[in-house]
Amino acid sequence: MTTAQTHTLAIPGVDLVYDVRGPLPPADGRPVLLMIGQPMTAEGFGALADRFADRTVVTYDPRGLGRSVRSDGRTDNTPQQQAADLHLLVEAVDSGPVDLFASSGGAVTGLELVATHPEDVRTLVAHEPPINAALPDAEAAERAQRAFEAAYQANGRGAGMAAFIQMTSWTGEFTDEYFAAPTPDPAAFGMPAEDDGGRNDPLLSGVSRAITDYRPDVEALKAASTRIVIAAGEESAGTYTARTAAGMAALLGQDATIFPSHHGGFLGGEFGYAGKPDEFAARLREIL
Repeated sequence: MTTAQTHTLAIPGVDLVYDVRGPLPPADGRPVLLMIGQPMTAEGFGALADRFADRTVVTYDPRGLGRSVRSDGRTDNTPQQQAADLHLLVEAVDSGPVDLFASSGGAVTGLELVATHPEDVRTLVAHEPPINAALPDAEAAERAQRAFEAAYQANGRGAGMAAFIQMTSWTGEFTDEYFAAPTPDPAAFGMPAEDDGGRNDPLLSGVSRAITDYRPDVEALKAASTRIVIAAGEESAGTYTARTAAGMAALLGQDATIFPSHHGGFLGGEFGYAGKPDEFAARLREIL
């Protein structure tokens, strides 16, 4: 594993914690490779970062998640605020435009960063950005999202996660058949049904709704100097985030670029949702 040096950037409303693997500025003159997710923190990129030991890699914990403790009194997670944070982080790293690999909600933040600060990013690889507005069945997708949030509020994390998995594994548009299906049993996914009383999960509670409700500035993205690559996993075909990726790519006049594995294809086995990190890293190298 590559040794990471941890830093804290004090900015309005948060102490933003980030990790640097490799020299700053990069010894070989290549851009810093910044890896971001949402609601995933820096620890989710350990396997992928280790496969880029020849690059200077920066990861971080988004505002209010993990080690990045916020002091702004808010709990909502918005692409606009996170993109503003990333702009300050790129300035603090002080090595010029970065290459940005952005996953899931982080891909939405990456699109907002390019729309507002294109000079910060040389290449953006936005992997499966969950943007409802990119779907032909956007209203139905929002309804499905509200349903897993409601399950969480009513019965806790197990129920919420089971409904979330049901939504994100559904193939095709969200039809009457989808909404007629019974609420899944958490035990079917190996999760406890007992309610632990918590209601602050960033994925299930609704505090990150601004991410899926995001409306990209397509004209700004098309005009940006940044090279934008919208990506999707081959195993995700037909599911919600593969469809949002395809829709977002179409808005930019391109086809989604296919990566190995699934939504978390860059993960090792440390989180119980292993992808194919070797193959994923090779594909990312090819794209960059």
